[in-house]
Amino acid sequence: KYSVFAILGDGEMQEGSIWEALMAGGHYRVGNLCGILDYNKIQENGPVSEILALEPLAEKLRTFNWEVVEADGHNFTDLKRAFDCFPTVSGKPLFIIAHTVKGKGISFMENNPAWHGKAPGEKDLKVALDELV
Repeated sequence: KYSVFAILGDGEMQEGSIWEALMAGGHYRVGNLCGILDYNKIQENGPVSEILALEPLAEKLRTFNWEVVEADGHNFTDLKRAFDCFPTVSGKPLFIIAHTVKGKGISFMENNPAWHGKAPGEKDLKVALDELV
């Protein structure tokens, strides 16, 4: 009777335990489960596609018996549309692929894997905050 949400990163999607959970969720038709992927296509060591490609991701998830909705992860209206699909009437779990840009809005961080898991110093923080305003 509870809704369960799991937020995932695209680098994390390369792990075997994630795919085991995806298989189990689809197999058992866990209709109260919603997976949300921050799909910026960059991980700590570079592009996801060069390290261990996930595509065709939506097709794979559907094969595992998940409902799949893709959305612009920076657009609240599009995200709401995706979340409005949950809970599904099909009894399947829902997976939202939220397409995003790593470091969006900060010129020196956008699509730059060097900023994965790294906090900005005072100077960079000031520049970043100025760019976001």
